[in-house]
Amino acid sequence: MSTELSRRTMLGLGAALALSALPAFSAHAAPRRPTASPLVPAGKATTLWYPEPADEDLIIEQGLPLGNGRLGALVGGDPASELFHVTDASLWTGGANDTLDSDGQLPYGRDDFGSFTLLARATLNLPGHDSSVVTDYRRALDLSNGLVTTTYTKNKVRYVREMFVSAPDDTLVIRLSQSGGGKLTGSMVLSGTHGETTGADKGRGLASFSSSFANGLRYAAAVTAKPGKGGGAVTATGSRVTFTDCAEVVIVISGGTDYAPDHAAGYRDPDADPLALAQAKSLAAAGTSGTALRDTHVADYRSRYDSLTLDLGSSTRKQRKLDTWSRLEARAAEGSAPDPELEASYVQFGRYLTICGSRDGLPMGLQGLWLEGNTPDWMGDYHTDINLQMNYWLADRAGLGETFSAFADYCLAQLPAWNKITQEQFQDSRNRYRNTSDKVAGWTVAFSTNPYGGLGWWWHPAGNAWLCESLYEHYEFTQDETYLARIMPLLKGACEFWEARLITTTVDGREVLIDDHDWSPEHGPQDARGITYTQELLWSLFGHYEQACRTLGLNLEHAATVGELRERLYLPRVSPTSGWLEEWMSEDNLGETTHRHLSPLINLFPGDRIRPDAGDPAILKGATALLTARGMESYGWACAWRSACWARLKNADNAYQLVLTNLRPWSGGDTGTAMNFFDMYRVSDTRAIFQIDANLGTPAAVMEMLVYSRPGHIELLPALPDAWADSGSVKGAGARGGFTVDMSWREGRVREATLHSVGGREAKVTAGGRSVTVTLKPGASVALTELVG
Repeated sequence: MSTELSRRTMLGLGAALALSALPAFSAHAAPRRPTASPLVPAGKATTLWYPEPADEDLIIEQGLPLGNGRLGALVGGDPASELFHVTDASLWTGGANDTLDSDGQLPYGRDDFGSFTLLARATLNLPGHDSSVVTDYRRALDLSNGLVTTTYTKNKVRYVREMFVSAPDDTLVIRLSQSGGGKLTGSMVLSGTHGETTGADKGRGLASFSSSFANGLRYAAAVTAKPGKGGGAVTATGSRVTFTDCAEVVIVISGGTDYAPDHAAGYRDPDADPLALAQAKSLAAAGTSGTALRDTHVADYRSRYDSLTLDLGSSTRKQRKLDTWSRLEARAAEGSAPDPELEASYVQFGRYLTICGSRDGLPMGLQGLWLEGNTPDWMGDYHTDINLQMNYWLADRAGLGETFSAFADYCLAQLPAWNKITQEQFQDSRNRYRNTSDKVAGWTVAFSTNPYGGLGWWWHPAGNAWLCESLYEHYEFTQDETYLARIMPLLKGACEFWEARLITTTVDGREVLIDDHDWSPEHGPQDARGITYTQELLWSLFGHYEQACRTLGLNLEHAATVGELRERLYLPRVSPTSGWLEEWMSEDNLGETTHRHLSPLINLFPGDRIRPDAGDPAILKGATALLTARGMESYGWACAWRSACWARLKNADNAYQLVLTNLRPWSGGDTGTAMNFFDMYRVSDTRAIFQIDANLGTPAAVMEMLVYSRPGHIELLPALPDAWADSGSVKGAGARGGFTVDMSWREGRVREATLHSVGGREAKVTAGGRSVTVTLKPGASVALTELVG
């Protein structure tokens, strides 16, 4: 690689790092408005719908989610009194949290580590519109257009409520309209959730509040309204914006914080004025017609959503007539027929959550953008031993690669803090995982991370390698060298950490390198050495770093050193006692046989070292035996991981059964899909939890069932279940190596397939026992006629 290319890529790195320091809540130019309606007609839209409002006490199970990657909301659809739970992704308590407690852990509480919290609650009041007096009620989430609607009839007047969070206008919009000569009179009340006082600006017709946390984070929210055609009046008093005798009214909420992803500035933008921004954005949007606001949002949303289409087959007319909850219940009934359109809509719901939850700000944590209160389980944080990574398995596989920037930007913004705390605290004598070499270099993380560079709970030494696994996999999908240069500091620092940490032992007369005292997440002994989870991750990390250095022409001497370490790594073997791939350097299983985590199988999925078409058959057999032993029942996210692993093993029946397991309707039991499609599970009689990773991991497993890929190799329909075999199609599926795939199938065999290069140049594509090697220039496409049969 030439010196000139290296210089260019490093300039790209500098530009990218500069961009990552932009504030999350900032002013921007007025958006372009579409000149024609971008709406997908109702008859063609993919929709989740319900014949009754959500129960406010069960809003996390029944409320419908909205978001633009920064602002989020849960809405329930009550005609007379609708409560909006509004979030901002950066509204976090806590801070850097960079010292160990007396037990050797990094503190993990809401005051020290911090927690994700609500920005506001806003209540829409329409007196006289009680559920008891309305008819023909329906609320729906239109996945094709990115809209939540509530419709009903009262006194022969049809009322329509359209709700969305616009990225171009950076606001939550509630558009109320009617047909039949009615009038809208009511109010929106804006309330904080941390004791804030809301005040009115009567001259501008808005209500707002601002405040700050003990950590210094400043935040604000504002609401205003404007009548549409047909007149009416708007006034503001105290916390209330009132509208009177309106034929149509547009209500707009905005808000945010002074958070900035910039360690040097203490993760604050000193020039930000959250209150002024919230007020200005609300007023600017309210000055635009409701139709223009909606169409601008839909055009922006569809520019992402339409990147992938999916048809898993046709459902029956009877199935289509059912509301979404009834349809889930019907699918789960014993002996029920497949409902392919329902299963395809579950994939599209995961894509919807990704678009709404991840743009160019903070990534999706344990609950994405959606909260019912200020005490989310595990603080709603960014877990590094599966959850954050699983949240982004879907993005590249399902045509949403641009949403991955939130993951990468987060890691880059936290890197200075992670470097600092690793250097200063990892070797603390209270840390049970400290390096016995007494050396430390590079960076690593704990099991929990927050937006301020803070870490919580136990140190997680291999967390750096798993984050890098996800970061590098995005490059494999895109082949974007500018991006690869951006993440090089993360890859290099992680390798440096392990250079200082690895220890030497002798196995079968050969000196090998193994991990120091460590814990296989999240069970078994906490002081084991050479755990499979870490050894496999390091094998991948070192290989990715070597390849990245060669691609960019950087750090070649260091790459050679890392390559030598990789050659000396101990890699796991199969236990002669159990026949399973060993999780520890022991013939005996030292943990829970059916544990939720699949840590030792990390190089079956998402990694590639263990695979049916290459490698050691004994290792493959041992991995399959271990996966079988883990069972087919667990938490939603754990079933998603299991499904992806079975897809990699080309076992369509097991992969599909686990998808159905996660689609079971949840009504207070152990696990399942709630009315609003959120994945829920119960951990005690009083704790029911929404955790978004299953909603994103399960669709990723579906995509793996349709397309398997690694650089240089693509397989079509590797694990297609009988339920989808009759006919189907997918367009825009991502494939590692820098490609996307369009294909259709009938009776389980590919009937049409086209490969598009987004940066890739060569790949061997296989399907149904046939194969063809394709060479393409970036941007070119080719029909794979050789695979049709």
